[in-house]
Parts: sequence; structure tokens; C-alpha cells
Amino acid sequence: MPQTEQFTAPFETGVDPAPTSVDEVLARMRALEAALPPGDGVAVFNRVYLAVTQEVDRRIDTGRFPDARAATTLDVRFAKRYLDAVDPGPADRRPPACWRPLLQFRRHPGVRPLQFALAGINAHIGHDLALAVVDACRSLGCEPAQLEDEFDRVGELLGSLEERVREELMPGPDLLQIADPLTHLLGSWSLERARDATWTAARALWALRELPDVAEEFTERLDTAVGFAGRMMLTPMPY
Repeated sequence: MPQTEQFTAPFETGVDPAPTSVDEVLARMRALEAALPPGDGVAVFNRVYLAVTQEVDRRIDTGRFPDARAATTLDVRFAKRYLDAVDPGPADRRPPACWRPLLQFRRHPGVRPLQFALAGINAHIGHDLALAVVDACRSLGCEPAQLEDEFDRVGELLGSLEERVREELMPGPDLLQIADPLTHLLGSWSLERARDATWTAARALWALRELPDVAEEFTERLDTAVGFAGRMMLTPMPY
């Protein structure tokens, strides 16, 4: 069957799945790139994310982030959530709901590369980034407001990349019969709106840190909502 129900990636890369530096994050992403078939949905998103992370690393090294430690911490915490979702793990471990559509449909022949890329961005920005902000705040001993500059700078990079992804992966004139439904389907999602919602969610989760039961429920609902949007984005297109 073209649709897989497998939630964990069927490969071994031999790289530590819990990176602690940007260099380790990049090594893990390059290992994924080498291990996965190019058309795999996770591989499509991984190429996008690898490009962003390389640029973040370059900007940290050249002093483009005022607080390099904060930028590095946020970047690594952010990437770890993606790597944990797509790496092999215990047989009974299910990835977050936001990642399940991409992992289920990663080999579906009716899903286009642009859909895979944007579904991954949706999962990672809509869910993982909010939790990564909280993770980074706990690690650094700071408030979310103190990470807002790093959050915005990474968001700017993602925004420019999203435009490039749409230009490079949108079907060409020879595929006009699928371009219209694809454009309609994906045109309803906005990275800018997703970023705004994520920042609000991060601040809410931080405010709820002394109420773990409420924070857990909020996180589960966020995960479910982002996963639902991702499933819609991966609607197979006509051949």
C-alpha cells in the first residue's frame, strides 16, 4: 500500500540522536539525508531544515545573533524535538500528533514534495518551536521575552526559506492539472500566522509552568490542532 502506518523511520544512522551543539544537529541531519531516499517525505523536509540550520550556524559564527548562547540553545532544543520525532526509538513510542501525518504519508505517491516540506514546517513551527522556547528558558534561566530577538531572527530565516521552497517545489506548467488544487490547499496556511500563534503558545506555556496538569492539557491540544492542519496539507493530489 502506498500509505504507511509506520511511525518510526526505518534506518540507522549511527549518530547520537540527542545533539547538544549546532554541529551535532547538522551531523544528525546530514546522516538523515544520506540514509533516506530523496523522495521520502521526511527527506524532503530534512533538506529544507538542514538549509535553515546551516544558515543559523553561519550567522551565529559571524556574530549576527546578539546573544550567541541563547541562539544556540534555542536552535539545539528546537532541532532535538524534530530529531526525536523522526528517529528510531522504542517500539511503543509514538511521535507527537503533529508529526504523524508526515510520517504516515511520507511515501504516498499522490503527495507532492511541496506538501511534504510545508507539512514539516507546520509541525515544527506550530508545535515544536513553542516547546523549544520553554525548554530554552528553563535551560538558560530566563523569561521568553529575553529570547524574543532570537525567535524573530530565526523566524525571518524561515520566512525567506518558505518563499524559496514554494518557488522550487511548486509543480510546473506541465502539471497545471494539479497546480490549482495544490495552490488552493496550501494557500490557506501562513508561516507568519503560525509564528505569531507559536509565540503566544510559548508565553502561555511558560505562564502555566507552575500548573503542570493544565500545561500538559494545553500542549496536547496544541499538538492535536497542528497535526490536524498537517493532515489537511497532505491531502493526496490527483495524478
